[in-house]
Amino acid sequence: MTPSNSNTIWLKNPRACWTGNTQDASNGLVIQGNTIIELVAAGATPASTYDYSFDASDHVILPGLINCHHHFYQTLTRALPGALNKELFPWLQALYPVWANLNDDAIFASTQLALSELLLSGCTTAADHHYVFSSIMPHAIDAQVAAAKTIGNRVTLTRGSMSLGQSKGGLPPDSVVENDEKILSESERLINSYHDTSEDSFCQIALAPCSPFSVTPDLMRATAVLAQQKDVLLHTHLGETEDENNFCLKQFGMRPVDYLDDVGWLNNRVWLAHGIHFNDEEIARLGHACVGVCHCPTSNMLLASGMCHTRDLQRAGAPVGLGVDGSASNDGSNMIQEVRQAMLLQKLRYGSANFTHIDALQLATSGSAKLLHRPELGELAVGKKADLALFSLNEPRFSGHGDPLAALILCGAHKADYVMVAGEWKVKNGEMVDVDINDVMARHGVAAKRLREMV
Repeated sequence: MTPSNSNTIWLKNPRACWTGNTQDASNGLVIQGNTIIELVAAGATPASTYDYSFDASDHVILPGLINCHHHFYQTLTRALPGALNKELFPWLQALYPVWANLNDDAIFASTQLALSELLLSGCTTAADHHYVFSSIMPHAIDAQVAAAKTIGNRVTLTRGSMSLGQSKGGLPPDSVVENDEKILSESERLINSYHDTSEDSFCQIALAPCSPFSVTPDLMRATAVLAQQKDVLLHTHLGETEDENNFCLKQFGMRPVDYLDDVGWLNNRVWLAHGIHFNDEEIARLGHACVGVCHCPTSNMLLASGMCHTRDLQRAGAPVGLGVDGSASNDGSNMIQEVRQAMLLQKLRYGSANFTHIDALQLATSGSAKLLHRPELGELAVGKKADLALFSLNEPRFSGHGDPLAALILCGAHKADYVMVAGEWKVKNGEMVDVDINDVMARHGVAAKRLREMV
């Protein structure tokens, strides 16, 4: 039976159900409204009354995947010839002039496309880092809020910023930098307009000065003060490349973690993108401060940036999540594929037995939920929100598998069959429920073509 949105549903008899904790849901789970009300153990039936059941015997059930770092607008510049086969700094310098031509329509289309791609891969919550603003793109975050409502994922939209242009020693061209007053006033406006602190929130706002090489220390300090006043999270790129380390030493006379401390960002309100080039002492300091780190394996490989020390950070006390990063540095927005990539890359760092498919799944679920301070998400348990993804193993790539959960990651799942957010189906039979994906792609393609023609 094809499921429909209903008050109470039993997802029964799954091929496997990974809860992300020690609880047994071998015979599925019961959902009432937007909340999980019961896990059904092997051989058991629900104690709860339910309206109908859905036979999940062809599916592996996971908590909805959570993407902690992305740049939705970069879906418009995938595989751009001028940016191919470059490392971070020259890659950015090739793309900044292209991104300067973004407008609000392009932001709307790219947000819809990225969130659709994520949702189809089992991702129910996504954080986006938008930091490019100009006179032709004054309302980018407002456009993202509107676009996200049409797709149905939960989002943490970060008001990014760049205030240190080339004329003052920064990396970005002056045409895409803003002054501190504009950045801070817009940040406050967006928080007041869109930040929802409720447990079932679909939209939260965080503040995200882009990186040490594109913002001033004064802006970092002022943003930290505003975040504390408004009780919102802070996000930035840090420790991504050795070029960044060298820039910080030259520009500020200190390494990135010292810089983070100096500007008031060494606390549990902060999560960082990448976090690769930290020494042991810096990892210990980040862990002691409970600063989160988002691992972005595919992007780090494509730009040859390096490998995040995930295990070391976790042992030090820093929560670690997972992100696909920008589509122009990943060329994909697929979270279930990112789980596999994380597993493979971290096996290479720590050894095959020391980083498993379960460890990678933990990064993409409960680990990411900790980074975004969303304890109601990231696992399947009574009282948690009903955000989940169902994957079918009825594809040639899975034929002959033994362990269905391991097969999902090792054999390379790339799409979800059903996806639920807050108890409502957003994907059925591998298709979007609420939007015409062909229409989204058509408008996105027009916006991407416009950018290419302006280069």
